[in-house]
Amino acid sequence: MSELYIIGAGLAGCEAAWQAAKRGVKVTLFEMKPYRYSPAHKSEGFAELVCSNSLRAMAVTNAVGLLKEEMRALGSLIIEAADATSVPAGAALAVDREKFSEYITDKISSEPNIKVIREEVKKIPDSPCIVASGPLTDGELAEEITSLCGAPLNFYDAVAPIVDASSIDYDKAFFASRWNKGDDGDYLNCPMEKDEYKAFYDALVSAETVPMDAADDGLKVFEGCMPVETMAKRGEDTIRFGPLKPVGITNPKNDKRYYAIVQLRAENRAKTMYNLVGFQTRLTWPEQRRVFRLIPGLEGAEFLRYGVMHRNSYIDSPRLLDSLYMLKSRPGLWFAGQLAGVEGYVESASSGLVAGLAAATHIRGTEPPQFPRYTATGALSGYISDPFAADFQPMNINFGIMEEPDTMSALTGKQKHDKRARAEKRAEAALKYINELRELI
Repeated sequence: MSELYIIGAGLAGCEAAWQAAKRGVKVTLFEMKPYRYSPAHKSEGFAELVCSNSLRAMAVTNAVGLLKEEMRALGSLIIEAADATSVPAGAALAVDREKFSEYITDKISSEPNIKVIREEVKKIPDSPCIVASGPLTDGELAEEITSLCGAPLNFYDAVAPIVDASSIDYDKAFFASRWNKGDDGDYLNCPMEKDEYKAFYDALVSAETVPMDAADDGLKVFEGCMPVETMAKRGEDTIRFGPLKPVGITNPKNDKRYYAIVQLRAENRAKTMYNLVGFQTRLTWPEQRRVFRLIPGLEGAEFLRYGVMHRNSYIDSPRLLDSLYMLKSRPGLWFAGQLAGVEGYVESASSGLVAGLAAATHIRGTEPPQFPRYTATGALSGYISDPFAADFQPMNINFGIMEEPDTMSALTGKQKHDKRARAEKRAEAALKYINELRELI
């Protein structure tokens, strides 16, 4: 039986390695850390979370919640780790990022069918291989990928800052979850009156940003990770109806509602660190201190990590990949993670899961799994491999790219127009298929 090589021990690479190894395939997993780090990575551990610590909504009536449940049913290591290291986050699944990475690193390192080699890969091997080297892939490996696929497309990705919990003014900030979903302590809210919001907004849109390199002019910014200052420049109310929306939040101290609210989410279970939700940014570090300290409750905030912006790359997947993430021009070579054109932690892990399963069946000479587009897993892989896609950009999983199952016709009367009922019917059909597939693979 052939050996499977996997380049990169991020979310996608670790998930792919786990899925293949659990099916008897010998895997060699390459990771260049600690001998070389990308501009966005800091720790030696696998599956390092760079941006948010949230894997987003848990409910299966949300597309990403359904995707997680499908992955959970298929034995996803990433979801197992997230469940084991979760921190309170209301209706979302968020994790202690250090414990999350440690959990996955330990699991991968102790799996007998996985051999870990800590070195940088500069050439794609001729044997079965999954390239999950991430959106910051550069150097000789990037040149080889370019020669195989054509020049990668590029965009920018921004990261939100983290503050020390002890430096927050809790007389001004208050704990509450939107619409009372989850425990009241899951989110810390910094409220703004209209004049406070206006002062903050004016400072934000006029603040100094880190300039892009001239060579990077015109690169796309992914909507889901758009810098808060870029979003704010679209109009004074744009962020007030986005990350700063006050809807569904009441201060339990005085039953008061506010003009705008900045939400903070715990970075770890001990709640010693909080990240500013939706505050991805490319403001300079001095400007981040100045502007974000205008937020009520953060006047004396100590920043444990400043927001940063880094360049991401992905291939032209609709032209190059099939629905199992394999390069159509070279059978036995798969791409996974953001390099394959998916966006988001869960989506990256899902692509690794599918690629790992596909590689295992390829090596064993068995039929590859099929994921219909009414499943979240199949919708995601179908989106990135749709040959009719024009102006392709990475996109988070959503019901808009999913096909409706035939069982939707069973909905009657008001159910047909009930968003929740329709989502529940979608989830029922998708999970039925995934659970049946699990028995076959």
